[in-house]
Amino acid sequence: MRIGGATVLLTGATGGIGQSLARALKARGARLLLTGRREDVLRPLADRLGARAIVADLADRAQVERLIAEAAETDILIANAALPASGEVLGFAPEELDRALEVNLRAPLQLTRALAPRMVTAGSGHIVMVGSLSGRTASPGAALYNAAKFGLRGFALGLRQDLHGTGVGVSVVQPGFVRDAGMFADSGATPPAGVRTVSARQVAAATLRAIERDRAEVNIAPLELRLGSALGGLFPSLAAAAQRGAGADRTTRRMAEGQRDKR
Repeated sequence: MRIGGATVLLTGATGGIGQSLARALKARGARLLLTGRREDVLRPLADRLGARAIVADLADRAQVERLIAEAAETDILIANAALPASGEVLGFAPEELDRALEVNLRAPLQLTRALAPRMVTAGSGHIVMVGSLSGRTASPGAALYNAAKFGLRGFALGLRQDLHGTGVGVSVVQPGFVRDAGMFADSGATPPAGVRTVSARQVAAATLRAIERDRAEVNIAPLELRLGSALGGLFPSLAAAAQRGAGADRTTRRMAEGQRDKR
């Protein structure tokens, strides 16, 4: 898929990773439709990049429908928006649980369902689900976040098979700990002992490669974390023991504390 000249809908554009993605896409010559909740951040960003801004809260189903109508010309969808969902599930109020699932899982599926038929008719397009390595292996204190990211990964890989031969590609992009932007960085937490991080620019570059090369699954993390997540998917009990030994629970507790006001 060629990014230059394509109309790209990028959700979650106001976050740190979203802004890195927006700049990288602009440099490739994309026509940008940027969406996010924070109008005070979204409109200046869109103005700087010559993009169109569409303010929308993906937790509100009516606003998702409005976004679909306003972005009907989308050639490439990058579903990047996400809400923090760290912390033990028993500590979430029902409305917080609903909001997390609406933004992190339902909205990307609904946007895909509505925007993909035009791509199929045109015989060209690409859909990216920005997930997380939390969609490959579970972590303590992250069950709700794991649920959404496991769901995104399964949806993307299944949809890729459904759309095979149509000219429309589907990718899932899964970062590990991002040090300079995004929910992990904003929480003030530090990664478990011995775990390295990646940058938002690396995430953006990998996302563009996934689109251009039609990659099914791209994991952006140091080798040890990619291997650990792969083994964790195969041997969950072993992964849980290893995470306890590395102090992963301390990291997720700190993330939950730093993200509580953003649920």
